[in-house]
Amino acid sequence: MNMSLARLSIVGAGPGDPELITLKAIKALESADVVLYDALANEALLDHAPESSLKIFVGKRAGKHSYKQEEINSMIVNWAKTGSHVVRLKGGDPYVFGRGHEELEYAEKHGIETTYIPGISSAMAVPGLAGVPLTKRGVNESFWVVTGTLKDHGTANDLYLAAQSSATVIILMGMKKLTEIVKLFAEYRGSDEPICLIQNGSKAEERFLSGDLKSILPLQETARLNAPAVIVIGKVVEERKLKEKLVQEMRLVE
Repeated sequence: MNMSLARLSIVGAGPGDPELITLKAIKALESADVVLYDALANEALLDHAPESSLKIFVGKRAGKHSYKQEEINSMIVNWAKTGSHVVRLKGGDPYVFGRGHEELEYAEKHGIETTYIPGISSAMAVPGLAGVPLTKRGVNESFWVVTGTLKDHGTANDLYLAAQSSATVIILMGMKKLTEIVKLFAEYRGSDEPICLIQNGSKAEERFLSGDLKSILPLQETARLNAPAVIVIGKVVEERKLKEKLVQEMRLVE
């Protein structure tokens, strides 16, 4: 055991598009001995790791966990203590509802050197790539990023506060509670408030569905978008429609 070589890199894989990863993240992968990667991390990124490195899927999706969090923590420590550079590759940014800091703290308690490498969060990148800016002058003044589902499967209290604000609200892990979310926001913002759902954001198979709070549930009943998906509620959702309208008008002029 060579603890002087033991190290962990908590690395953000970005929202899904394998090109949306930082240079520092790629360098960490290039020096990895072991890569523990999640379901939301694009497997194409594993090509940056040495062929000889061990690549282990430890993903969690829709309630189906290949490993419990405690097991992942133990794997990080056990592999690092062999003198390995362990890269923990997590979708989006590891510190945005990714439990990245929990894993980093656990490793540090066991005397392991750690590094945090930020990733592009799906909360910010996915709406923008789909044509929905999180802020726009004259439309809104702030945005909130809220989890839709807590560890105990309950609803986050901050959703109630967010619904009462005028901010753009980005909800992650909220598809299973879409009906409840729509009802809550309609109560405070009215049924005409714009909303969109973005599945597999930044990927080739991305799907986009928009409407308002009174129409989105019937639309979703037909479209059936699945998780992982980002929910965006607020006036900025209309910006995509305005852009599409402008493009159509320009084509007519041509």
